[in-house]
Amino acid sequence: MDINHLLTDIAKLAGGGLITVSGAYYLVKPDIRKYLKLRSAQLQKEDRPQLLVFRLQAHERLILFIERINPSNLFIRLHQKGLSVADLQSVLLSEIRSEYQHNVSQQLYVSPAVWGVVSKLKDDTLAMINNAVQNLPADAEGVDLSRKILQHMAVIPESPYDLTLEFIKKDIQQLF
Repeated sequence: MDINHLLTDIAKLAGGGLITVSGAYYLVKPDIRKYLKLRSAQLQKEDRPQLLVFRLQAHERLILFIERINPSNLFIRLHQKGLSVADLQSVLLSEIRSEYQHNVSQQLYVSPAVWGVVSKLKDDTLAMINNAVQNLPADAEGVDLSRKILQHMAVIPESPYDLTLEFIKKDIQQLF
């Protein structure tokens, strides 16, 4: 048997096989697409209840975050007798940033508007603490900082923490 004859036979068989496979693919292609669309729709339908659970848990965690960074709760939880203003400021800022980092992944499950409001509230809380420290004398104690911030919160007509909680609750209602 000649090598050229062998190679020609292999090329004919490979070409025939390629034509057969291509033809079969184009015949079955619509059925494959239909199956994949149905399967994708079925998976989305099955995942919807689980996604709702994740979204509700994210809203719940953000509500807890807001409650934890609310100055009235923050001072009760972190107050230690004899802390200087600088020490209390450091503890407060660290706690708020840590809480935020702990909940940063929740933005996957809430609307961008909710996440934006929560992030702004965190930033405003940090700024409020820093501004209060600047207005205190150098020899002030941590309790003076607490008092200053709580007095500031008392004169605000509507608590930004309560407004943010209401906003999150409205977003939850849109899920149902």
